[in-house]
Amino acid sequence: RHAEAMLLPQLVRHDIELVGVCDINRSAAEKVGQRYGVKHVATDFAELLALPNIDIAGMAAGPVQHRDLSIAALRRGLHVFMEKPCGASAADARAIADAAHAAKCTVGVGFMKRYATANRIAHNIVRSAAFGPTIGFFGEYMTAPTYFQGAADYTPFFLHHCVHYMDLPRYFVGAPIESVTVFPREHAPGKLLLHVHLGFTSGAVGTVIMGTLQSRGTPMERLQIMGDHQRVEVDGVFEVRHHRNPPFKADDPQATLADGVDTLAWKPNLTAAANEDFKGYNALFGAFLATLDGQTTDLPTIDDGVAAMQVLEAMVAGVAAPGVTQRVARD
Repeated sequence: RHAEAMLLPQLVRHDIELVGVCDINRSAAEKVGQRYGVKHVATDFAELLALPNIDIAGMAAGPVQHRDLSIAALRRGLHVFMEKPCGASAADARAIADAAHAAKCTVGVGFMKRYATANRIAHNIVRSAAFGPTIGFFGEYMTAPTYFQGAADYTPFFLHHCVHYMDLPRYFVGAPIESVTVFPREHAPGKLLLHVHLGFTSGAVGTVIMGTLQSRGTPMERLQIMGDHQRVEVDGVFEVRHHRNPPFKADDPQATLADGVDTLAWKPNLTAAANEDFKGYNALFGAFLATLDGQTTDLPTIDDGVAAMQVLEAMVAGVAAPGVTQRVARD
């Protein structure tokens, strides 16, 4: 369902040929096959791996399936695109990375939040020389208890939702996360709130608020990246504001808006007949394919997936030990 709604419509905008599709639900696979003119429809992934003249295996399944299917594809000599997470554990992600390095193949990971248009604008500002060192990171990423209501096991929430913010802070700050401290509050079974404090090797600090307490019908995501006398804010992967260091204007009758000091803002023109890649999947696929063509990109690879899973495991340990700082394992 996720591949059909989010991935395939963006993938086929690129110069690729989709030659096989697989799902354990054959009718679902046939529906996708018919829509995209796919010749080979299967319920067994091994059938796809046996097809001749294929270059890439893509997958959006589950944590264990991502581990097993990607390693099988890599051993076949195929490049891999996988949705996150990269397995059910950091050890799974490391096994995939080992297989990728042995095969000399690329594994692109679905950390598409790097590529949402507003986030790309923010990242380009933050990583510019004019912004200077990043000092602080704040993120808020909520979801609803739809999938977790009454559940005591938050593993799916951690793996499928929280893992995004195990990658994104490091991407913006430009330094690895070395420590995690968690302050959790479970309001009711399936309704969890986490305040997660991050320490970076650069000395930057961060806080991420995540949870399952809000409606999916409301905006639930925002970012703030702070430097010295300037900051960038992103509301809902949609609107960007770059605050700098303007003078007070109340006592200046000649006050105006000045380039270089006043706030810059951007949001998309939704009335234009042009693509706005809000979610970032189209740009992510573009980076993946460009990487396979030998271009230098900032594609999130399996090595980034390993790092994210290592931070996630420290976070999960922190949920079980509130207020106790966890050190992040790093290769």
